[in-house]
Amino acid sequence: MKPILPTLKEKKRYVVFEVISNETLDGAAVRKFIYEECLKFLGELGISRAGLMSVEDQFKDNKGILRVNNKYVDEIKLALSLIKSIEGKKVIVNVIGISGILKKAKIKFMEKMEDKK
Repeated sequence: MKPILPTLKEKKRYVVFEVISNETLDGAAVRKFIYEECLKFLGELGISRAGLMSVEDQFKDNKGILRVNNKYVDEIKLALSLIKSIEGKKVIVNVIGISGILKKAKIKFMEKMEDKK
């Protein structure tokens, strides 16, 4: 079986988001709720085309990273902005930035936000 050519692979972007809340939230619950809300907004076909995946080990201090197909970044940003509560707690989901490389997303957006505090 031949490997897929680089030109045929889906291009991905990493969306760094922040959940603003008065309380610290559980990362697993946030990931699950974000997936459910995006599913409501985009539907099953839209989610599969967007290739929405959470970078599992990257949720700390109410910040996380999602991997998305480059053509669906705007739709995912819109779906995130529609989230108003998680587990009955009022929240604001803010997209901090978008990057094409996971390492750059971590350095530029995750660590940069920690330095400001």
